[in-house]
Amino acid sequence: LEQVERVRTSVNFGAFIGQGSIRESVIGPNDRPATPEERARMIEITKQGMRDGAFGLSTGLFYVPGTFTPTEEVTALATVAGEMGGIHISHMRNEARDVLKSVNETIAIGESGGLPTQVTHHKIIGKGNWGASEATLAAVTMARARGVDATIDQYPYTASSTGINALLPAWAQDGGRDATLKRLKDPETRAKIKAIVVENIKFDRGGGDPKNIQIASAGFDVSLAGKNLAQITAARGIEVTIENAADTALDIIEKGGASAIFHAISEDDLVRILKDQNTMIASDGEVIRFGVAAPHPRGYGTFVRVLGRYVRDLKVITLQDAIRKMTSFPAQRLGLFDRGLVRPSMKADLVLFDENEIGDKATFEKPHQYAVGVKWVLVNGEVIFDGQAMTAARPGKILKGPSSEW
Repeated sequence: LEQVERVRTSVNFGAFIGQGSIRESVIGPNDRPATPEERARMIEITKQGMRDGAFGLSTGLFYVPGTFTPTEEVTALATVAGEMGGIHISHMRNEARDVLKSVNETIAIGESGGLPTQVTHHKIIGKGNWGASEATLAAVTMARARGVDATIDQYPYTASSTGINALLPAWAQDGGRDATLKRLKDPETRAKIKAIVVENIKFDRGGGDPKNIQIASAGFDVSLAGKNLAQITAARGIEVTIENAADTALDIIEKGGASAIFHAISEDDLVRILKDQNTMIASDGEVIRFGVAAPHPRGYGTFVRVLGRYVRDLKVITLQDAIRKMTSFPAQRLGLFDRGLVRPSMKADLVLFDENEIGDKATFEKPHQYAVGVKWVLVNGEVIFDGQAMTAARPGKILKGPSSEW
């Protein structure tokens, strides 16, 4: 955070401490329980992270090494963060077949740990699981009714984006990349891994068709960006089947891996989650270099897409509610009580837009397109976007968590 503060930014910047990063530093990418000494060390790192300015504990329980973490170990760290005023926010263990189970685990971490808890970028993946948002939203509502401070955030797209390793089983990634590559070189083990990749293309992130998996970027071969697994498989001179596409995916992983986009989400679930009173808007995106690779369009269009498509065009939610979900609600969630509202004495973080023009242009086919309809952006009272271009102003501040000691 001190380094970012020295660089200076246009926007405000804050951070959580990552449970996966903590576990990796103490145990590595290994599938085993923590010893009492290791757990004590992880608790101390969590405390230090909170003192260093974190807003709470973030978990990525779908990813290595988070996926190897028992719930009670996560809860132990979350409890510490909560005692220091922080919250827990989670990319859950599973967003497909076991999505309800994962929502309930996220709730349980908050309930047992005694701190606010949030399901981040909530979605339902895989056609066979579509409609499960009815149950997941009900679970959050029931939890809140019994006193658990559980909430949700979401991005407004029917595709997710993460590493292509998301197609692999967790056990195949135990021990890190070198261990994974060693397993892939063993024919018998490779066959077992491939069988699960096939299942994941059919019923999970693959949405039942290799064309639903699009490469966003691949360091070992930049030409793959924007192509889907069906196209890449065909280009290898192989018949496009799910089994052959699984081989293509394993080949990509062996050569260095890739970031991918997975089209496997229902618009009905998206709308249902968006309308829920406990949902905020968040992009789950990254800062993108214009014109480089083929990233998920959420990096350009998340917030304006809600305002244009789901407020103005489809009238799914009101303009007022959409703005609340983007501003005062998340500010309140983070304990930023001097931001998120237009009032005297509040920080002047302001966006002026034309509600009739506002909208996203970025698509999955052509993601590098800026939004339209935004007229001015001010951060801490200074103009950083004047309707035409970014200004030279760098008024962004480091936003510090509730136990910050600096």
